[in-house]
This record gives sequence, structure tokens and C-alpha cells, in this order.
Amino acid sequence: MTDPVPTTCMRCAVGCGHVHWPVERGYGLAAVRGDAAHPVTGGLACQRGISESLEPDGEWLTRPLVRRDGELVPTTREIALERAAEGLDAALGGDDGVAVLGSGQQTNEAAYALGKFARGGLGTPYYDANTTLCMASAVTAYYDAFGSDAPPPTYDDIPEAQTHLVWGANPAAAHPVMFRWITQSADADDSELIVVDPIESETAAIADRHVPVAPGRDLDLARAVLARVVETDRVDGAFVAEATVGFDDLRERLPDAETAAEAAAVPSDDVDRLAAALEDPTLIYWGMGINQSVNGTAASGALIDLCLATGNLRPGSGPFSLTGQANSMGTRVCSSKGTWPGHRPFGGPAHRRAVAETWDVPRSRLPVDPGPGPVGIVDAIGGDVAAVYAVATNPVAGMPDATRVRESLADAFLVVQDAFRTETVEVADVVLPAATWGESEGTAINMERTVSRVRAATETPAGVGSDLELIGELADRLGPDLFDDPLEPEAVFAELAALTAGTPADLSGISYARLEAEGAVRWPAPEPDVSAGYRYYERPDGVETDVTSDAAERDDSWSFPTPSGRAQFSTGEARPLPEPTDEEYPFTLTTARRPDAYNTGVRARKNEPVARVSPATAAATEAAIESAAGDDESAEYACVASRRGAITVRVERDGAIPDGVVWLPVHQPAVNELTVAEVDPRSKEPNVKQCAVRLEAPRERDAGVAADASGCR
Repeated sequence: MTDPVPTTCMRCAVGCGHVHWPVERGYGLAAVRGDAAHPVTGGLACQRGISESLEPDGEWLTRPLVRRDGELVPTTREIALERAAEGLDAALGGDDGVAVLGSGQQTNEAAYALGKFARGGLGTPYYDANTTLCMASAVTAYYDAFGSDAPPPTYDDIPEAQTHLVWGANPAAAHPVMFRWITQSADADDSELIVVDPIESETAAIADRHVPVAPGRDLDLARAVLARVVETDRVDGAFVAEATVGFDDLRERLPDAETAAEAAAVPSDDVDRLAAALEDPTLIYWGMGINQSVNGTAASGALIDLCLATGNLRPGSGPFSLTGQANSMGTRVCSSKGTWPGHRPFGGPAHRRAVAETWDVPRSRLPVDPGPGPVGIVDAIGGDVAAVYAVATNPVAGMPDATRVRESLADAFLVVQDAFRTETVEVADVVLPAATWGESEGTAINMERTVSRVRAATETPAGVGSDLELIGELADRLGPDLFDDPLEPEAVFAELAALTAGTPADLSGISYARLEAEGAVRWPAPEPDVSAGYRYYERPDGVETDVTSDAAERDDSWSFPTPSGRAQFSTGEARPLPEPTDEEYPFTLTTARRPDAYNTGVRARKNEPVARVSPATAAATEAAIESAAGDDESAEYACVASRRGAITVRVERDGAIPDGVVWLPVHQPAVNELTVAEVDPRSKEPNVKQCAVRLEAPRERDAGVAADASGCR
């Protein structure tokens, strides 16, 4: 076997170290293992990350494609790039003519280059990434509370916590390596795992306590818990007085605990238990169950408020959002989608000047705000947007109200750059095949801010280029002199790192040589010998103190990049859910991950969507559920219909699902035919965890095979 290549897994945001062995001849990987030398995971790796690297499902793209006479046909890379450039250039009647969609599956270097091309080359405000679909609410809440993005804690804090409160997330399915650390800590005699989730998920099934909140009512429950903390005198008054502002205002706005708990459909004793658990050093983890809501920012802020009010903002505790996309953190730091590189704010004149000077473009070309978000970009197609360049993302499957998304993208001139033939590829005008895991060079940043190397273990077919190469080649045809030719990952990272110097997300002390020597480095890293730990918290050098002792007995200090220098409590209030149930649509649809799939499931997708419903819900809709004909007569099917679409699904009766709820996997492309495109007004993240549906009998179906959406209409 040929020599192994150490790299970072690009499946989820844990950032596991892998070792890849290339095949002896041709292209591809012969074997994948966890990397025992990687400083983050030390050889741990989930089987799905390994299998999706080694033998992913899906149709590989190996040749460029262009649309001719309504069909995608193979062509050369040169012709495809020229056709892409012509179509994008034709749309550039004004600076707003082209939209760009990026991804958390890109390397930092590719994300930086795409942002430079979109903002500095095209000058478009219509640029975003699919990370906004999963993390934007947590990001907005972090900025509100701390003046900066990203969690204060790191993986090092997991063993030190006594309470592990997982809220609206299922790390047992989504982040199995990290979940192993959580369960190891929670198994200690003085520790516990509590899960808040409408569903009895894989994580909830092994928890010490499961609190089933009503879908979309997390903010109500979080406020009920904080009200109970206040009522029972569990507020860390010394920490609140020394390190925060806004608590008195929030306390005056708090609802009655019993009333808020009733709105969340949670018993009072569960509220009591949650409030009591926060007295111990607590890590609160949350995911898309919180973020993907019209109340996502407010609910994320309410979880941070629980940490602030109880003094859980020091090592072994704190608010820890769980990131899904492999390089969502890198996209946020590097890509210029929500901030300029290094989390430089869009509106700051000095920051705009620094970016313009580094890129050698006029400041007037840089947009004045980050733009409307992915849903807003789709809304702009046919108006300000005539063409779209989508890189490593699958919006036709991943965005809500997918039929509308598909139709809008089909009406635009669409360039898709991807490794696999996705649903979005099917409506493209030009397709650029891109390299993927094991084939690309660069870096990525995991959810605890750690930068690691991504290395190529194999070459690619002649028609395939890396994201970085293709971005550079397309940019050269539209904006000469924006990039050096050709783009080299190490040089791009050096430019990026220098641009972040002095910012909250400082990478300037990191280089490829340092990553080669150390394996991984956590930002902020302003010097070549600095790698950060817990953020915002300081203790005197050489002083060891008990993290469980009273704050008055400690010599702690805190520093936040906020105007006041203190952490800010939130005052967000709940907006009405966009689509409550009614007589016509009596059930609530919620979506979540399956353990065997990720993102839009291109690498690992089952053949049919499976809807899980409680036995009582199934019994109440028995007329809508049909048994399969043919070989598998035990299989049952129904049609799930919303106000936007309908799909045929296989039905599983499952006691883990509450009555009145229909659970569907987020990875299935048909599922977003149903979801609603309402967004959080501040984060622009869509409300895909809750909408109203009904169950109907399937109208068309081959024996034992689920029909597509048209089979229900």
C-alpha cells in the first residue's frame, strides 16, 4: 500500500483526524482510518465519516457539463468555464446581477477565495452560504451576548462539566465522536446528561432525564427555567454584577415560570430540575432544533442567558453551539459572507479599508451589508438577480419550500460547482466538477475553533479541479488581476491569516509550517506560539482555583469585545410560529438527522423518505396509511402534505415520537418540498423545524416503492 496521508475529515464539524491511503493505481482511496497522532481526536473516528470518505454513495461528476437543447452534455473544462463566464458576465448589468452561494464543505482557502471573488470581484450583496441555514441564529446570539462569534468553551471543558444539557440537538447521531466525550463525562458519579427535545432521540434515549418540549417552544421553556432560577435564588449575583449588563431589564420582562412552562408543554417538575441542574458547572449544547426557527436568535440568546445568570461562563461550563457543516466555522471566519475575514464588521470604515487594500479593489465596490440571506437570494431571482454561481452546495434539496427554489434556479443562469450529481446540478446551465475529501489541499476549522490541515491523498480525473482552482479560473475570466495565477492554498491562507491580524478571530500566528509541526491550532492565535483556550475568561498566572467555588472566593476576570466590555443579557421575545396546526393540517412536521446520513444526503442516502409517527397518530389516520403490495407487504406508506407540496413516505410507528408530530429526515431532498420559508428576522435562518401537515392516502405508487411528490397531488 502507498504512503498514508494525514488529513481532517470533512463530514461534520467535530474535526476528526483521518489517515487516507490512496489506491496503488488510478484515482481514489484504498483505506481510511482515524489518525492517532491528531491532537483533537487522537484516533477516534465515526464509521460514517470513514465510509463517506472511502465509499460515498452518489454519482461522481468527472466531466464538465453544459446545457444544450435542454440537456446536460459533456464538454471540456475550457468550454465550460468560458460558457460560465459568458453567462455570469451577461447578468452583470449592475453589481447586483449575480448571486453566489457557498458552503461549509469548502476549505478555508476556497471559502476565502469565493468571498473575495463575490464581494471584491463582482461586488455583489447577494452572497451567502448554506451555513446560514443551520448556524446563523447561534452566531447572531453570540454577537449579541459577547460581541464576537463562536463558543467560549472548547472540547477541553467537556470532562470538567458536571451537567451536560443538550437542547435541540442529537449528537449521538450527528457528532458521535464528541458525544463519546460527553457520555464519558456524564457517566461520572457527580455528573448527568439532560436532553431537551420534542423527540426521544438517540441522545435522549440514554440521558438521565429527557424533557420533551413542544416543537418550536424552546424559547418559552428557556424563559421558564430562568424565571425559576430567579425565584429560587440561584442567580450568581457576583458574576452578574461584575461581568454582565442588562440582567435587571431581562428580569422585569421574564414571564411567570408556570405560564411559560405551560406554553412549552413541559411539566413544572422538569422546569425545577433544569433550574437545579444549572447550579453545577454546566455546558449547554444546542443545534438546529434551536437555530432553525423564527425564534432561533431569541432562543439561542435565552440559552446563553441561562449560562450568564448562573455564572456558567468559565472553564468546564458555558454555551456550546454544535455545528453541523464540516467547515461552518471556517466559512464564518474566512468567507466574507456575514463579516469580513476575521469577523471584521461590515459597517466599520477601517475594516472596509483594510479589506479593499488587501484585495486591491476600490472600497466602493464592497457591499455595505451582508445581504438578505439564502432565502432572500432566492426571492431576488428574476428581479435583481439573473445568474447564480453555487459552489459545494445543494439548495434545491437543502432550502425550504424546495419546489419554489428549484423553479427559481431553473429560471436563472445557473453555474454549479460540485463533486456529485445533485438535485441542483439537474437544473444547472453549466456544471464544473470539483474535487472533494481526500482530493483537496487546504485547512478547515472545527466547532471549537481549531484549525487543521486538509490534504489530498489522490489526484483527480483531468476534467475535475479543486474548488480553489475553479474559483480562480472563473474569476480570471470575469475580473482579471483579482487573484494570482494559479491560486496556491498556502499562499491564499497566508493572505487570509494576515488580514485577520488584530481581529477577534485572529489567525495571523498560524501557518502551514506551524500546522505541520503541531497538527492543529485553536484561534485566536495572534502569535506563532499562542493557541487560545477558553474565551473571555482570565485567571491570574499560576493560580489554580476550584471551578465549583463561589465567585467571591475566586480571582476571576472577564473581558468581552462589547461596547461595555461586559457580556450582554438578551431580551428577545417569541414571535408567533409561522404555521400552527389547524383542522385542515392537524399535525406538526419536524425534521432531524438520521445517524446514517448528513447534509442533503448525497454521500449516503436511503432510497425513500421514512416518516416516523406515534402509534396513536398512526391509529388516528389509519385510512391514510396503505400497506405495500408485492414483496414487502409489511411496509406501510402514506402521503405527507403541507400547503407547499406533498410527498409519499414510508411510515414507521415509533413510540419515540410524540402524538401529533410527523418526523422526517432532513437529508431527503423531497422533504423540503413541505417546509416553510419563513425566517428569523435577524439571522435570516429559516423555520424548517416546524410547519403544519396532514396525512393522506398515496395516490400513485409502484409496489413497495415510494412515489415522488407528484404521486400525492
